[in-house]
Amino acid sequence: MVKSKPNQRSVIKMAERYIYPAVFYHPEEDPGVYVVHFPDLGQYTQGENLENALDMAKELLELTLYGLEEDGLPIPAASDPAEVHLDRPGSFVTPISVYMPVVRAEMANQFVRKTVTLPKWLNDVATSAGINFSRSLQTAIRLKLDVSPPPRNVSKPAREDGSPHAVSYTKLKQARSKDIS
Repeated sequence: MVKSKPNQRSVIKMAERYIYPAVFYHPEEDPGVYVVHFPDLGQYTQGENLENALDMAKELLELTLYGLEEDGLPIPAASDPAEVHLDRPGSFVTPISVYMPVVRAEMANQFVRKTVTLPKWLNDVATSAGINFSRSLQTAIRLKLDVSPPPRNVSKPAREDGSPHAVSYTKLKQARSKDIS
């Protein structure tokens, strides 16, 4: 994230890719695991083995940076991995890279739980008809607001026939209004 001028209200530009050095080491009390530290962010995680530690490091970096972006907080500059000080025997530095458009899309598509109230008779009829309440509510809200869902996977190309993956709820709404009239 880059701010245009300090001490002024500024437009925040979010980066597509961030690369931060992570320090990996075995703790003395459990030499079988790896602890991962991002010195620029003050964040720690660990993994049962190197592969798991790399996965955990990537996830931690994604969530930390996404949280900073969402909160409008400055994102610290990443250090040069060659300049990171290693103070533990056997420790090493690995650059961890995250591609934020995919992270942002995944976070936008997370589900939240909502409690709704329906008349009993409507609940009974819908349940006996096998209605998916969550999907029905999502569709109704999209139609009411005339919005399409965000893309599920930003790296996914269009279908072979050239059609987009996301459903156009504007077209769906128009088609349904023709069916009703």
